[in-house]
Amino acid sequence: MIFYFSGLGNSRHVAEQLADEGEQLFFIPEVERDHGYEYTLQANERLGFVFPVYSWRAPRLVSDFVRKLKLQSRPAYTFMVATCGDDCGKTEQYFRQDLRSIGLNLDTALAIQMPNTYVCLPGMDVDPNTLAQEKLTRAKERIPQIKEILRRRERVSQMIVTGMAGLKSDIIQPLFYRLLVKDKPFHATDACVSCGICAKSCPLNNIRMVDGRPQWQGHCTTCLSCYHHCPQHAIHYGKATGKKGQYYL
Repeated sequence: MIFYFSGLGNSRHVAEQLADEGEQLFFIPEVERDHGYEYTLQANERLGFVFPVYSWRAPRLVSDFVRKLKLQSRPAYTFMVATCGDDCGKTEQYFRQDLRSIGLNLDTALAIQMPNTYVCLPGMDVDPNTLAQEKLTRAKERIPQIKEILRRRERVSQMIVTGMAGLKSDIIQPLFYRLLVKDKPFHATDACVSCGICAKSCPLNNIRMVDGRPQWQGHCTTCLSCYHHCPQHAIHYGKATGKKGQYYL
């Protein structure tokens, strides 16, 4: 059983590649909409979580979902796989806390570097195409290695952590959510052709088309799916994204 969240396809791709034949995959926003928090695992069944790193932790919607889970039986093996643009900070430590809140231990924590997608701050942009392709090539090589680790049910921690992890995860992340995880800055320019792709691509169903224009509804996780999927590059976050690139898998 694997629960995953993905806004731009990186984590969805990883989850799909890691799932064993017949293993259930659950998209967290969908089960949240159905209030699907109660599950029964079969004997010897594993429990996995795959998600992107948002500001050096799991996305809050993932952490909130985990803390609501009600498992009728304990997993034989619990793992997490995080996708990140550069590094994970203290994602593992915080996710362990989420699991401990429902009485679970994390056996294995793994990470895969994927192309950068965050563009809402000065100096932050998608990776140049060459670097993005290099990351995707390395990820393609890494996924079978991770799959083997999970098949063997090894208990390891292989996260990507660089300097100042505490500063990033403990201090910057709360500020990131307080100041930047909001949808008021999103808007569509006159380049919008009313195609509705932004609304269809939003994993949280947070966009409605009103008179042919997107309107954000106030429960955004800033995954930037709307921005990156717009074929006209008509959606922007304030003035920060005007000349920046787009990416989705």
